[in-house]
Amino acid sequence: MLHNNPLQRFQPILLALLRITTAYMFFLHGTAKLFAMPHIEMFDNMPMFSMMGAAGVLEVVGGILLMIGLFTRPVAFLLSGMMAVAYFMMHAAQAPLLPLMNGGEPAALFCFIFLYLSAAGAGAWALDNRLFAANK
Repeated sequence: MLHNNPLQRFQPILLALLRITTAYMFFLHGTAKLFAMPHIEMFDNMPMFSMMGAAGVLEVVGGILLMIGLFTRPVAFLLSGMMAVAYFMMHAAQAPLLPLMNGGEPAALFCFIFLYLSAAGAGAWALDNRLFAANK
């Protein structure tokens, strides 16, 4: 283990960038499902009261919360579980251990990035840091 890693001082900023960019991409999945922005044909005529509709709500709300860094750990944990379920329900049946073949790469990556965020926290530039500073 390196103790004098010169990049270590950037860890909170890099963690924040990972959180924000991942949350933004996740948020876009939700806006595509709920508002057709950006328009993705496969989400046309999607019933709002369906699993895909519920996923869209979680993607939008969870994406916003993670972008601003509010309740990062519990939100990231919930979304990690959601993406694990998505992977096994939608992708794993075709080729369980081959996400490249079954189209499940985004679900698997979101799952593990969110799991990491649930353990690591928000990093820099997060509302959690301001609201919960007294608890540190």
